[in-house]
Amino acid sequence: MAQLLQAAANVFCSSGYTAASTNAIAREASVSPGTLYQFFPNKEAIAVELGERLMHEMREAHGQAFTPANLALPLDQMLDAVLDPMIQFNCENPVFFALMHGSDVPGRIAEEHDALHASLLSRVEELLAHYLPDMPAAERSRTADMTFALFKAGLDLVLAHEDAERDAYIAELKRVMFRYLDPVVGKAVLTTSPSG
Repeated sequence: MAQLLQAAANVFCSSGYTAASTNAIAREASVSPGTLYQFFPNKEAIAVELGERLMHEMREAHGQAFTPANLALPLDQMLDAVLDPMIQFNCENPVFFALMHGSDVPGRIAEEHDALHASLLSRVEELLAHYLPDMPAAERSRTADMTFALFKAGLDLVLAHEDAERDAYIAELKRVMFRYLDPVVGKAVLTTSPSG
């Protein structure tokens, strides 16, 4: 089963969910289509199983990121502590991005992704509320939305590069996040210069 899921991840990354076929997944796994069908009735079932496993791992990654201990850090260090596990997860699991942002992903995956997205936005709002408890709710929501949008846009660029160039984009993403958030929360946090 793990072999089939890894093969599906490879095929979804290279072809996209829509163009992927069970035959291509079986070929990538070096098994017959009949063997694949013993475990999964169709491509959607494979994607749902893979998506559920990835969602679980992603929730663990953002659980590592948004901890009370990280709130005590200066802004640049807090950004490292929050962003590093999220970036690492996405770099190690490129199929997560391919599955979650494809136009024709199964509804169940889209629903779980939407729930995860809402949970992450809520965590960013909680983080802002920690630093700025008097910030109006509408402003906090808007700032969380923008922070999350900046992260997602930067993550696209990070994932499009490898090795030293990827590291440079990670540093740039952190710099952008710091420069956006520092004027907002900088007075509430002892800051040091941004890393990278």
